[in-house]
Amino acid sequence: MSGIERDQVARRASPPTGKLKKTVVMVGMMGAGKTAVGRALAARLEVPFLDSDHEIEAAANMTVPEIFERDGEAFFRLKESQVIARLLDAQCGVLSTGGGAFLMAENRRMISRRGVSVWLNAGLDVLWSRVRHKDTRPLLRTGDPRATLRRLYEARVPLYACADLAVVSDGETPIDGMVDRVVAALATRPDVLEMD
Repeated sequence: MSGIERDQVARRASPPTGKLKKTVVMVGMMGAGKTAVGRALAARLEVPFLDSDHEIEAAANMTVPEIFERDGEAFFRLKESQVIARLLDAQCGVLSTGGGAFLMAENRRMISRRGVSVWLNAGLDVLWSRVRHKDTRPLLRTGDPRATLRRLYEARVPLYACADLAVVSDGETPIDGMVDRVVAALATRPDVLEMD
């Protein structure tokens, strides 16, 4: 089943929960579930789903690891900020960002001004269980990827804690349950989600 077909099935299975007034920006560590939960949330709310990494890859005609290798992380982060700004100006929807996007203070301010950030707060063990077998994470291409993940986690969590809303991603709750948690968090912000 394609991603579009899954979205259509999810829309039929779960009625809309409310009217989205601002773009929801999913933030958090690699492996937290930003794409999976973001896609299901967009389907539930019947709004577009966008992924900043995919948008960057499409614009560059290269993968994120290839961009890191050819141009370096600083170049990638600049392009990432530009893409997020463009996507925040587009139709209201759900935007999944890369794990490092929320680290830049300007990105945090821009997201909070023009959307709402939702941190999927997953513990280190949950994250490791999800990323350890993937070779698509350029920052984990080290001699000890788990130690690298721990360092990234410890450095980034205080910045993710600046998000507008936080939702625990425990690694056990199914995606629909995670969407329920995000919707409950968004419901506390009537400027973001107008409930039916």
